[in-house]
Amino acid sequence: MLVYSGSVQQGEGALELAVAHALVRRASEGAIEEALRIYRPAAPVVVFGRRDTRLPGFTAAVATAREAGFEPLVRAVGGRPVAYTTEALVVDHVRHERLAPDGMETRFAQYGDLYAGLLRDLGIDARVGAVPGEYCPGAHSVNARGVVKLVGTGQRVVRDGWLFSALIVLGDDERLRPLLTEIYRQLELPFDPASVGSVAAEAPGRAEAVELRLRAAYAQTAVLQPAELDQETLAIARELTADHRA
Repeated sequence: MLVYSGSVQQGEGALELAVAHALVRRASEGAIEEALRIYRPAAPVVVFGRRDTRLPGFTAAVATAREAGFEPLVRAVGGRPVAYTTEALVVDHVRHERLAPDGMETRFAQYGDLYAGLLRDLGIDARVGAVPGEYCPGAHSVNARGVVKLVGTGQRVVRDGWLFSALIVLGDDERLRPLLTEIYRQLELPFDPASVGSVAAEAPGRAEAVELRLRAAYAQTAVLQPAELDQETLAIARELTADHRA
């Protein structure tokens, strides 16, 4: 399995999302058999779902994000708004696979268990499942103590390929809480600020170990090969960047 690490371009959050979009296209074509991209965001962002862009309060929510110093973006996979800073870990896993839609629920369950397991290894009471009032709710989110959300997951399935994305909030939950509260209020979506958590809050001093644990978990089932993004994938990503700007 190819493993791409690090941000693509400083301060260009839309390009980061577009790279995931480009990777799943390449996987669909068979140009990439399987790859994992792991990176820490270069700057704070708020990422909206496509449905959010059609809500009456979307323009105000975008303005709120910008005023708070967060770049507003739109994701390719589904879901509702999420916000994160450099204190987060983004994981994009793509694979070339026929009949990819048939495995959607299996992947949600499999990778939900994987993320919960690696957080439990850090001493966190991690569980799979949504917590009441969480942002971007999902049945296979990973929470702590059944109270706060730590990991969100989403999928994009294309012909002969899939993208599984995960966002692990490592820290800055106190910065995210008021921002998400205002954005969800403007979009008139249900949200409980108390649902926002972070690895650092649950396991002080252990957040930096998450990436190492993640790589070790993947290495149990695949040979990890460090790689750099090829020029064709980057070219596709640059063409798609505008689609991810709010």
